[in-house]
Amino acid sequence: MCLEKRRLENIAQDYSNPLQAKEVSAYEISYCFDIFKRFYQGGSILEMGPAEGVMTRRLIKYADYLEIVEGSDYFSNALKKEFPNLSVNCCLFEEFKPTRKYDAIVMGHVLEHVESPVEILKLAKTWLKTDTSGIIFAAVPNSHSIHRQAAVKMGLLDSEKSMSEADVFHGHRRVYNLEEFLQEFVNAGLKVVASGGYWLKPLSNQQIKEQWNKEMIEAFMQLGEQYPEIAGDIYVAASL
Repeated sequence: MCLEKRRLENIAQDYSNPLQAKEVSAYEISYCFDIFKRFYQGGSILEMGPAEGVMTRRLIKYADYLEIVEGSDYFSNALKKEFPNLSVNCCLFEEFKPTRKYDAIVMGHVLEHVESPVEILKLAKTWLKTDTSGIIFAAVPNSHSIHRQAAVKMGLLDSEKSMSEADVFHGHRRVYNLEEFLQEFVNAGLKVVASGGYWLKPLSNQQIKEQWNKEMIEAFMQLGEQYPEIAGDIYVAASL
C-alpha cells in the first residue's frame, strides 16, 4: 500500500473520534448540496472523495446518473454496502480511469486534503463533458472564517493559516481563503462561474453541537452567504 493510501485509511478509520461533531457536519454538507443544485443542470455526476457518503445520500436521489471515486478502502466498502447499485471506484484520484465523461463533478471538502490541488482540478477538467454546460463544484473550509479569527485572538491558533486540532485530525494539508481558492481554479485553466461562502460559524463544530438547535444552525448557514469572506466554508463553481 502506498503512503497516500495508508494515510487515507488511517484518517478514515479514526472518523468515530468525537472531534467530528458529525451532526453539525451533516447540516453543513446538506447546505453545500443545496448550493450545488443551483448550478447543476441535469445529467451525470461524479462525486470525488465522498468519505462517509453524507453528500452521496443526497446526490443519489437527485442525479440522473451518479458515480463516485474514493481513495479509502474503509469508506469504499461501507459505501458499496449501503449503495449496492452505485458505481464505487476505490482508488486515488490520480489513478482513476473513467469510462465516460460527466455533466457535473462534485468535490465537497476534498482539495484541502490532496497533495496537488491544481493537478487534481486539471484531471477533473478532462473528465467533464465538453458538449454541455458542465460544472465542477468544490467547497473547502475558509481560513478567514470568523471562528478561526477568534481562535487567533484567544491564542488557540498562531495565525488563521495554522492547522487546528480538527484540521490535523481530518488530514488537511492546507486551509484556503477565498482569493487563494479561486486562484487554484484559474491555475488549472478553468473558468469561474460563481463563488461564495456559507455557514457563518462563530464557534467550533463541537461547541455548536452542544449548544445550538437546528433552527440556529440553518440561520447561520444562510448568513454565511451574506458574508462569504468570513464564512466557515467557501465554494467555487467552474466550467471549461
